[in-house]
Amino acid sequence: MTSPVEAADLRARVDKALAAFLAEQTSRLIGIDPALGAVAEALDDFVLGGGKRLRPAFAYWGYRGAGGADCDHVVSAVSALELVQASALIHDDLMDRSDTRRGLPSVHRRFEARHTAAGWRGGAAAFGDSAAVLLGDLAMVWSDEMLHTSGVGAIELIRARPIFDEMRTEVTVGQYLDVLTQATADTSVERAGKVARFKAAKYTVERPLLLGAALAGASVEVREAYSDFGLPLGEAFQLRDDVLGVFGDPAQTGKPAGDDLREGKRTYLVASAFARLDEAGRAELDLGLGDQGLDDRGVARLRALIRECGALAATERRIDELMTASLATLKAARIEDDARDVLRSLAEASTRRTV
Repeated sequence: MTSPVEAADLRARVDKALAAFLAEQTSRLIGIDPALGAVAEALDDFVLGGGKRLRPAFAYWGYRGAGGADCDHVVSAVSALELVQASALIHDDLMDRSDTRRGLPSVHRRFEARHTAAGWRGGAAAFGDSAAVLLGDLAMVWSDEMLHTSGVGAIELIRARPIFDEMRTEVTVGQYLDVLTQATADTSVERAGKVARFKAAKYTVERPLLLGAALAGASVEVREAYSDFGLPLGEAFQLRDDVLGVFGDPAQTGKPAGDDLREGKRTYLVASAFARLDEAGRAELDLGLGDQGLDDRGVARLRALIRECGALAATERRIDELMTASLATLKAARIEDDARDVLRSLAEASTRRTV
């Protein structure tokens, strides 16, 4: 049986695997040119400086639930998911023009400041943007390398590869759909749900679970149960993220209050508000969305609109519905009981969180 210590220890093991991999990459980059030390340092800080490690946790316990035995090589393999996450976040911050991540400067702002401090030629902002694109790409390249050098067997890698590839495609096109939705001002709940599903839901829970299942050689029955458990849970996770993006406490989230509103995010929460507001309310919400100069008073007004029309309550109800469906599937799934208990705890933590 899994002990609480074993479950809690996984994060430390993931961090250790990531630190070892990044240390090797740092030596490699500095060997090319000492100037790349800044790149290695930035990625090291970004990857190891925070994060909930949810994706490796779902993958690992998906593996254990399918009968896989504990193994450091598998921990290293699932840790590669954190590099996919780093790539997505670096690019996401750049596209959203976010100044901070986890309470620290975002990568593009970090390199913009580096350019300014050094007094280099050209535009500091353009330099920062270019650096963020390249560092995000590098993190994605390294995710592939970490998986393939993890030490798991060739057969396991052959099974895992299609899941890993599909996941990276889904998160990338999901990000594009998010950008497109903002550009076209699509306020439909259907579009918001699709963006949530592909931008975050699938690669946060379902695909990591299926990656773990593939490494363990799970049956079709287990893989189907993981999809039925993971997809609604992933959507609930993203809806919670959407709520925090509007109503979260900056001291806990590490992001400015109402940042999603300034960025013009057309989330399920916002789409629900558009569906419920009258014409005047929709016009006011539409005017404020995407306004980079939106002050605290403006944020408070848009929050009031979203809350008073019932969109916040509707989103909370949707989270509860998704959680109910997800946990019912998990309860019925034919997987190891110890892993089931940990997966239930992960599900509750990922949707009841405040950060």
